[in-house]
Amino acid sequence: MKLSQFRFKLPDELLAQYPTLYREDARMMVLHRKSGEIEHRQVRDVVEYFDEGDLFVFNNTKVFPARLYGRKEKTLARIEVFLQRELQHEHKYWDVIVDPARKIRVGNKIFFEEDSNIVAEVIDNTTSRGRTFRFLTDYSVDEFVPKLYALGETPTPRYIHRPMDEETAEAFRKEFLLEPDEDVNEAVKQMDEERYQSIFATEIGAVAAPASNMHFSKQLVKRMEIHGIESTILTSHTSLGDYKEIEVEDLTKHKVDLEQINIPKALVDAVDRAHAAERRVCAVGTEVMRAMEHVVGTTGQLKEFSGWTNKFIYPPYKFTVANSFFCNLYMPQSAQLMMVCAFGGYEQVMHAYEVAVEEGYHFGDYGDAMLVVD
Repeated sequence: MKLSQFRFKLPDELLAQYPTLYREDARMMVLHRKSGEIEHRQVRDVVEYFDEGDLFVFNNTKVFPARLYGRKEKTLARIEVFLQRELQHEHKYWDVIVDPARKIRVGNKIFFEEDSNIVAEVIDNTTSRGRTFRFLTDYSVDEFVPKLYALGETPTPRYIHRPMDEETAEAFRKEFLLEPDEDVNEAVKQMDEERYQSIFATEIGAVAAPASNMHFSKQLVKRMEIHGIESTILTSHTSLGDYKEIEVEDLTKHKVDLEQINIPKALVDAVDRAHAAERRVCAVGTEVMRAMEHVVGTTGQLKEFSGWTNKFIYPPYKFTVANSFFCNLYMPQSAQLMMVCAFGGYEQVMHAYEVAVEEGYHFGDYGDAMLVVD
């Protein structure tokens, strides 16, 4: 298929800037892939579509505060530094993205006003905006990473921008039930720290949220348990690849960024039991779906795995693990949208997205959800 086949018009006002007050309050479009029927529900209603013994697979990756700001030596130019991953723990080497990149060359140093004991030295250019940093500091190896994270902020996507005039601030106060004397900007910061994270988050390593998992609250998971729905966990550290613009019309030429994944034996056993009992297996999020499909053996069985994947799933594709899919509503021409189309059927999913726009659903990490079932 071609990139242009996944284009649709998405009005700016449908890009979610904030989460719903409660996680499960988000809207949920339900697509029945066999009939093409569409229902309009809320995430809290997901329990109604599953039975005792069905299995949900969640992602326990944890987002770290990846976005920080420093000053270039001598010129004092303000530089955004987006941490991607640690390359070498002992020597404090990190893979980063810098902006504006044209000002940052090998040998340059960047210092951080909030902590004068941390300086970054550029030791390599990796891409047009990518750099390898060596951090220079007197902090010990064990002290350094927590100190580095303390400089950062929640790495919400660039399409989230919130000019906070008096009218907007008042609307936020009402929506999120703030006290009259509460500082709105501080409340927004605290909200991102809590809500740009799922309740399953235990394994630090993501630079973008596993957005579909963020819809599940402790109360909703407890309701699922009471209903007899089972759950299991894998780790897939979401990278910036999910936001990377696809630049080739021919999708066979697109390369997906690597993501680190871990498939534990407990998950393999849970999926095997569900398959043997002919129960539903629901992948929560594109990262979960990709991770499981990456490790399917030639016999169609999952296997334990710890490593990296850059699997790119787009139509046509035959899925072998999950038979239902809980996901968000994704951007035009995105790799996530392509995966959903591969699972739910290209024409049906693209039609569903047209309906979502008409019905005013919200898109993006803080947006609404979609459930694809048979």
